[in-house]
Amino acid sequence: MEVFPVNIRRMQSGALTEADDQLAVEEPLQIQLLYGSSGNEQQKNIAVTMRTPGNDEDLAAGFLFTEGIVNNKTQLSQIIVAASGENTVLAILKGDYVPNLEPSERNFYVTSSCGVCGKSSIDAVRKEIEYPVNSESFCIASSVVHRLPDTLRRQQEIFRSTGGLHACAIFDISGNLLLLREDVGRHNALDKLIGNFFLNEGLPLQSVLLLSGRASFELIQKAAIAGIRIVAAIGAPSSLAVQLAQEAGITLVGFLKSDRFNIYAGPERIVETAVQ
Repeated sequence: MEVFPVNIRRMQSGALTEADDQLAVEEPLQIQLLYGSSGNEQQKNIAVTMRTPGNDEDLAAGFLFTEGIVNNKTQLSQIIVAASGENTVLAILKGDYVPNLEPSERNFYVTSSCGVCGKSSIDAVRKEIEYPVNSESFCIASSVVHRLPDTLRRQQEIFRSTGGLHACAIFDISGNLLLLREDVGRHNALDKLIGNFFLNEGLPLQSVLLLSGRASFELIQKAAIAGIRIVAAIGAPSSLAVQLAQEAGITLVGFLKSDRFNIYAGPERIVETAVQ
């Protein structure tokens, strides 16, 4: 993942000096869809999202899945990065699969800070959660939860140099990091994460999701759609995020630190242990 070098003037202790700095890269990505039987193909621009370049195939797959445009990998023929030039990605669907694009109801521009801002109705924001809730067989020790932020920080290479990226990470219940994705948009980082599993290991994700910032409604919705049952956030959850977590059977942790955290939903999955 690239960084953008800049020369700045830094004011510190009353003195002005020149210094080199690095910024997180933000560029638009146009997600395109090609579908229909041979000789009757249709191509449509689905969205433009402001993202950090890299893992664009995962981002497109995750976006298409969490938007309900595709439901499983078999509906995808291939995803081509830069198919129509730089900062484009084309998802080609199997010839016999015609997606229902109406429920998405999204305008063609999505900012890096909001993944639902392009929705044209409240009904389009909420989506059906298809994976069954299984509370009893998936638990995590509180001592493992406490260790997650340190593991995330050690892996966030670009964040250390720029300070400008959100991160999402998937852990197993023993606290082992399975996959990390970073992006200027928190919803893009999660789509990249979900998209990778969608294309490779498969879903649902019976695992733990860690968010580097706050837990918003859109992130809990994406987690629920992917079958994630435990979500932990370094920051605060929103009221609607807590409500959706309760409805979807998700354990939601907020204000996670090395010595404390709050449980807002699903406390039965957190097993009490001493902090190590």
